[in-house]
Amino acid sequence: MLKWLRRPCQSLVSVHQQTLQHARRPLLTIAIETSCDDTSVAVLETADKANVSPAAKLYFHEKITANNAEYRGVHPIVALESHNTQLAPLVAKAIEALPSSFDTASSNAVPPDAESGPGKKRPDFVTVTRGPGLLPCLASGLNTAKGLAVAWHVPLVGVNHMQAHALTPRLVSALKACNQSRKREPRFPFLTMLVSGGHTMLVHSKTLTNHAILASTTDIAIGDFIDKAARFILPDEVVQSSGDIMYGRLLERFAFPDGPDEYKYTAPDTRAEEVARKASKWAWALAAPLAETRSGSKSKAMEFSFSGAGSAVKRICQGRNEAMTLDERVDLAREALRVGFEHLASRIIMALRRLDKIDTADTEKIHTLVVSGGVASNFFLRKVLRSYLDTWGFAHIRLTFPPPSLCTDNAAMIAWTGTEMYEAGFESDLNCRAMRKWSIDPNAEDGGIIGAGCWK
Repeated sequence: MLKWLRRPCQSLVSVHQQTLQHARRPLLTIAIETSCDDTSVAVLETADKANVSPAAKLYFHEKITANNAEYRGVHPIVALESHNTQLAPLVAKAIEALPSSFDTASSNAVPPDAESGPGKKRPDFVTVTRGPGLLPCLASGLNTAKGLAVAWHVPLVGVNHMQAHALTPRLVSALKACNQSRKREPRFPFLTMLVSGGHTMLVHSKTLTNHAILASTTDIAIGDFIDKAARFILPDEVVQSSGDIMYGRLLERFAFPDGPDEYKYTAPDTRAEEVARKASKWAWALAAPLAETRSGSKSKAMEFSFSGAGSAVKRICQGRNEAMTLDERVDLAREALRVGFEHLASRIIMALRRLDKIDTADTEKIHTLVVSGGVASNFFLRKVLRSYLDTWGFAHIRLTFPPPSLCTDNAAMIAWTGTEMYEAGFESDLNCRAMRKWSIDPNAEDGGIIGAGCWK
């Protein structure tokens, strides 16, 4: 059935000589994402003509998450075993979902024969997550992608996982929008808030490959804080009965069982109110992160810190132990989420104010804040950020969240990022290796996206 996979094609011309041609013709890619515990594969194609809607089409997109329930968190060996079990079958399904060569005039089509059945269109390139992430997991996907690229005689594009999160809204707009204007939304520059279990970064996304990090966590990520808080706050019976291993999602559902109707949230309108402890009827209060450092200098630092809030939640739960009622646990869940999300919002406001001061006639103003990563699927976070922007004079800033299915790790965002990189003239050498750490900031020690090396 898949014998056509091994058919050779004509030798490749340098991508740098074909960049404009890439941008003018439809591009088809198969993409693999294995940076952590999600095994995901996608097939994406962009449209080639104006007035074609949508501007991009997903022929296939599936994801399987490793079962880490026994460990109450991601276990690297379990994640790797899941990739080794699930990746090949997903790739086989994706290959079967490739568009027929009869549906396109592409010169990259493979003709049918008696053995292989109807002809399939060969991908123009293979996209894969190269980093950052868990090395063994990344290597599983990268080596599979290399094999496909060699078998098809097509280029490989190894992309940055965090860059892909930042570009996800551009994928969403392409999947919905007409191709007439050829403008991808949001347009650069924009702010990106990357929030997940492993990352918390506020980024000034200036161009496709230039994402300046304005603030990042100095200890644990916001998603890690929420997961740890959930393990202490949630009653065992809630966790066991849910069958859900996504602790952040469980905590939000526990805190607000009726959804947005229960939020009743208004952002503080002064810095004093923002950093003040809010006493509860249970005689405990959570401090805003970095608000009570000895010198006070950290209260306005462009950085994030969540370990202190996590330790405070742990102390409250262990101190109250059996005496903690269900109502108190709900209140603590709401307060933990509020404190964490307000900390994110406060740095966004600081960044917008600073960018307003340095913007000149030669620099384009920020009009969009993209929030991406697993935590972006939290609807209470959306309420907090919108309320903050409106309260602090930035009501004109458009908040963009990908749909929940595209907030967490997925191959669709990898496929889209690979497409944008390939159109811009980037290909990866076949000897490229997985990268546990890989910044998206060109001013970082590793040189950011382009500084990683192994680009053709």
